[in-house]
Amino acid sequence: MNTARALNAYANVGIESNISSAEADPHKLILLLYQGALLAIASAKNQIMRKETAAKGKSISHAILIIESGLKESLNTEAGGELAQNLAALYSYMAQRLLSANLNNDIAALDEVSRLLIELRGAWESIRQSTQAAAPAPVAAVPQQPPVAGMKQQSPLVYGRM
Repeated sequence: MNTARALNAYANVGIESNISSAEADPHKLILLLYQGALLAIASAKNQIMRKETAAKGKSISHAILIIESGLKESLNTEAGGELAQNLAALYSYMAQRLLSANLNNDIAALDEVSRLLIELRGAWESIRQSTQAAAPAPVAAVPQQPPVAGMKQQSPLVYGRM
């Protein structure tokens, strides 16, 4: 993974953290992007319930930016093959659902995107744990089992640009 690109995406979406670029590893950065998107969606849900329209719009926009400019942009669709392409399509779907949630104050759409992000974050966490426990391997290696049900493994690299 191009760590500089991930750090740039991380900085551009404004997620606060106390990690420095020297300490950041690609897996941790992706996990932080997932967490940032989930926090923005949770904020939007609360803002809908409190009828804070402007704040809700800002939170949903923030979540979309994290998904589109952080998670989706850091995918390596060439090396990641079908899996990376499926993730890119899923991220686009999430952004569309968030836009719809913003227009319609749709808490169910926010919950749907949150569930998808939680599932992906869990898969990414398991990848991180397996690479830390195994012998030195590429940081963005995809495990033998697909991270999301129904997605096929096509390449050893999903996130990152070479």
